[in-house]
Amino acid sequence: MNKELFDFTGKRVLVTGGSRGLGLEIAKAFSFAGANVVISGRNAEALNEIQTEQQDRGLMLRVLAADLIDEAEALAFKSSELLGGLDILVHAAGVRDRRGTLDMSPADFSAIVDVNLAAAYRLARAALPLLQRSQSGRLIFVTSIAASIARAPDPAYTAAKGGLSALTRSLAVEFGAENLTVNSIAPGWFATEPNQLLADDPKVQDFVHMRIPLKRWGRPEELAPAALFLASPAASFVNGATVTVDGGMSAQM
Repeated sequence: MNKELFDFTGKRVLVTGGSRGLGLEIAKAFSFAGANVVISGRNAEALNEIQTEQQDRGLMLRVLAADLIDEAEALAFKSSELLGGLDILVHAAGVRDRRGTLDMSPADFSAIVDVNLAAAYRLARAALPLLQRSQSGRLIFVTSIAASIARAPDPAYTAAKGGLSALTRSLAVEFGAENLTVNSIAPGWFATEPNQLLADDPKVQDFVHMRIPLKRWGRPEELAPAALFLASPAASFVNGATVTVDGGMSAQM
């Protein structure tokens, strides 16, 4: 073991969902470790603000605005052009709709699955040939503990993340012979911007204290090291795995 295992100097990285929350923390971690990083999101104005903010802090993050529903393939190619290739793809983009089955139309269900699963497939399909050229490509999906356990009401998100976990295993098996690994990270309850209302709710805080052995929400920066590990030479024999980062929530009955 040596520090070079986690040195990403010169590595070319694309992080989707990089404009806030978990995706942004992952992108910052790769940049700190020396990588050349492109972050993507739907809001060009927000991305530009983040780029300026991080440059003021000494980090170089390039940005590409894209809607993964229609532009997943284009995003992969544009990122490769901007970076001069692609070594690592971390797909952290996703949406959630907590309505129950009887309150959600089939069209709304399909829309959630399209963003969280179908768009991930389209992006991976475009990026995999680029990652193959890297000779040590890494594809990392950010799924959720909802891929394996459920909390009502949340049918669309739970189904999509379960599918993304299965896609991880399928691609890992298909592309392992190319020295290309495919893994996923399953976050638990993290205090990100979309969860702020829940994080401020005293009843939810009571639930977190009861249900999570560490008795607290996760901090977004606590997820990023898992991505660095899976992308590093230290994880060269880790393939088709899911690293769960949830404070022990899914381990507790």
